[in-house]
Amino acid sequence: MPLTQQNPRDHYALIARALVILDQTETPLSLEGLAAQLDLSASHFQKLFSQWVGVSPKRYQQYLTLDLARRLLANRFTTLESSHLAGLSGGGRLHDLFLTWEAMSPGEYAAAGAGLVIEWGQFASPFGHAIVMATDRGICGIAFYEEIGFEASMKDMRTRWPKALYHEKASNLAPLVTKLFDNRPTRLHVIGAPFQIKVWEALLNIPSGQVTSYSEIARKIGHPKAMRAVGTAVGRNPISWLIPCHRAMRKSGGLGGYHWGLPVKRAMLAYEAARRDLID
Repeated sequence: MPLTQQNPRDHYALIARALVILDQTETPLSLEGLAAQLDLSASHFQKLFSQWVGVSPKRYQQYLTLDLARRLLANRFTTLESSHLAGLSGGGRLHDLFLTWEAMSPGEYAAAGAGLVIEWGQFASPFGHAIVMATDRGICGIAFYEEIGFEASMKDMRTRWPKALYHEKASNLAPLVTKLFDNRPTRLHVIGAPFQIKVWEALLNIPSGQVTSYSEIARKIGHPKAMRAVGTAVGRNPISWLIPCHRAMRKSGGLGGYHWGLPVKRAMLAYEAARRDLID
């Protein structure tokens, strides 16, 4: 049965609990031991993990450890040199998630959303509950609120475009959301300042299962000393997951921050790394 029919929020809740247990354990746990601490049988635990990410929990544990970021930087770092940045002001296609996008003009952005109609809804996702927002031109916002709560997340998203009109229309967005988490063709409507869009454009060119650093993004967009500004723009990315800000981290090997909570970032990186290894 597809993940979307298995209540994926339960899968993320399981991952979040596993993260806490693994962080507090000095020696690797057996499959049976980790399952017992999660109050699950080993067989049920294995089934849930396999549905969520496609690999066994025993193999998956290596992706949940705290040194994942350091290992990804060592083995899966991308310099963005081979990226073909098409320019979000025009059209483009993301190699890895089959996205097409359109950017709001600077003038439209300066209007703070005036005249814009944004539909939104709440949906289950592989990374907990999410708020998904869209205009008539495509998805413009995704917020994962499992860690910080719905009210705070909704307020955060609405303050980005304070003059827009917001309508709860989950039924209208459901077909878009199905495409979103099934890696099927999806349209994005990117709303941000010109510098932010440059940063998000660079993020779109980091392949799934790979990572880059804030300093590398700064270099690529022609502002090598603007690492702090790049970090801020990464944190202001309104379309989490599809514009993969979770793939940016500190050059030192630290995870850096994540707007919707570090457990969500770790789960995303682990999810992608495991799936990438299945392909490789």
